[in-house]
Amino acid sequence: MRSALVQDWLAATEWSNWKRTPLAGDASARRYERLFGPENQSVILMDAPLETCGSQSRFVEIADHLNQLSLAAPTVLAWSEVDGLVVLSDLGEVDFARHLVAAPQDESALYSSTVEVLKTLQAAPPPSGLSKMTPDVGAEMIGLAFEWAAKDPSVDLAADITAKIHALLIEVDPNPSVLSLRDFHAENLIWRPTESGASRIGLLDFQDAFVTHPTYDLASLLRDARRDVNPNLLNPLIRQLAGDDHDFDDLKHAFHVMAIQRNLRILGIFNRLAKLDGKMSYLKLVPRVWGHLQTDLAESGLSDLARLVERAFGPTENNLV
Repeated sequence: MRSALVQDWLAATEWSNWKRTPLAGDASARRYERLFGPENQSVILMDAPLETCGSQSRFVEIADHLNQLSLAAPTVLAWSEVDGLVVLSDLGEVDFARHLVAAPQDESALYSSTVEVLKTLQAAPPPSGLSKMTPDVGAEMIGLAFEWAAKDPSVDLAADITAKIHALLIEVDPNPSVLSLRDFHAENLIWRPTESGASRIGLLDFQDAFVTHPTYDLASLLRDARRDVNPNLLNPLIRQLAGDDHDFDDLKHAFHVMAIQRNLRILGIFNRLAKLDGKMSYLKLVPRVWGHLQTDLAESGLSDLARLVERAFGPTENNLV
């Protein structure tokens, strides 16, 4: 059994007798524990079976890349690729979502600090060998929405929406070039106020990192499926990300396109998790995802796409929105 394998593996390490406490999981098959030592020191155990999660080599590579940029990613302390087990340094227990429940007045400061992390991340060339969200790939990625969340399964309707998304992605970024951590939202960002600079923000859950447009992670951050973000932060943070390197209007348009592409895919993922895997809690998040889509589709020039998306995915009892 998996539990016996984990226990046997830990028995041969310095953490063999540490207290093990399960942590909340994510949408994947990975499982996490926090291990506490005799002096209350702690590390994180990632249990990622090879047969369901694949190799964690990309996670290890990206973690090293982030640490080389002086960003706060976990340090890999031990790793068995064949067993799918990794011990990581513990970045802390308080993520953005948890901190902001207690201190909502800190939202602007935390999110602004996070944009500085993105600027550091994007100033460096991404690691080689990463997949790219080209227009072809980005358009293909929304296929999950038609498969699992559509109220109108018409092939022609799906083709029309896919074609419009493809055209928008070509317009915005035909050749993407910056690293995206991808699942970049409040529950994957650890707030570490006793640290300084970029080290105040711990980065988690980046094993699916790829190369895409600079606004992709910002869209993930501000169009969070799990918490409402102050909409007044959007323009200042886009302007902050733009700096002297990007035109604000171009970057804002790209943000809306990336947010639409991302949330169409998430609509499919959450419905699949509920229908296929029985993880019904994800249905509670779908109305917020749909609201994000409506907000971004209301931008100038997107009315035709908005009408098509409404036909395909507008809330009904059948598509679990």
